[in-house]
Amino acid sequence: MSLSQIETALKRIGIDRYMMLLALTVLLASVFPARGGFADIVRGATYWAVSLLFFLYGAKLATQTIIAGFANWRLQLGCLVATFVLFPLLSLLVAPLAAAFLPAAVAVGLIYIGCMPSTVQSSIAFTSVSNGNVAGAVTAASVSNLLGVILSPLLLMALIPSAAVITIEPSAFWKIAQQILLPFVLGQLCRPFLAKPLNKYKLPTMIVDRGSILLIVYSAFSAGVVNGIWHKMPFAAFVALELLLIALLAVAMGLVIGAGRLAGMPKADLLSLFYVGSTKSLATGLPMAGILFAGQDVSLLILPLMLFHMTQLVVCAVLSQRVRV
Repeated sequence: MSLSQIETALKRIGIDRYMMLLALTVLLASVFPARGGFADIVRGATYWAVSLLFFLYGAKLATQTIIAGFANWRLQLGCLVATFVLFPLLSLLVAPLAAAFLPAAVAVGLIYIGCMPSTVQSSIAFTSVSNGNVAGAVTAASVSNLLGVILSPLLLMALIPSAAVITIEPSAFWKIAQQILLPFVLGQLCRPFLAKPLNKYKLPTMIVDRGSILLIVYSAFSAGVVNGIWHKMPFAAFVALELLLIALLAVAMGLVIGAGRLAGMPKADLLSLFYVGSTKSLATGLPMAGILFAGQDVSLLILPLMLFHMTQLVVCAVLSQRVRV
């Protein structure tokens, strides 16, 4: 079997080059972790890569698309409720199970998943493949991430157990706004000059999107390896965590699709609600963790989000090929 055939077979079950790069990045950090001055360089590069990513998001997002999406208020409200009400409650129920046999930071990481906004690129792509309401998905995912700048830290502060040793710096809100919200607004202001080339040449945005995530993963797991993450998380613990995450995703997806059907949504809207309401953003969650928990080892905390992200990509990739309007 040739390399291209193997790649095609893996894509059928939702495993693409990006997911393989994520796994290889963790392996690289495990073997050659960034230390000392090099670690500082990686962190600096990561900061500017994330800022550039949200600048490009702002430059690509058409205002008329947002306005059209808001006209469908049931879809937008459903996505927000699923993201910032349903998911936090589910993660709060799952976290105590993890705390019984996994490190405390991993249990907090499960709550962290629940507080995150939806994915942008992935949920829109899967909605498009399934022939769902793309305009509605663009609006819902974008609004979710903009609101997440404020709502995600507030939710986390409200839900994080008082016994947790992880603390959130008061200045985190401003730092998140600086790195995520401000570049997005600047991107919107530059949209008249950048929209056409960005929509014509999509590769640069994809490189920044994937590259920034890989940089953050490498930086965080380098710090984790230096602090002994693999001694704290043996293989059996990884399996247990992945099973919990699969259960969390399955329940969330079931509740989201069930609520949409009860609300009588047309199938195109239902697909948008499904992908936006049941996925969580790694691109927003990773840099936000670095800001919220500055100076702390975030490798165990972001591990559930990273595994959840990979799981949701596999599941949604498979479903999007089989569920069409």
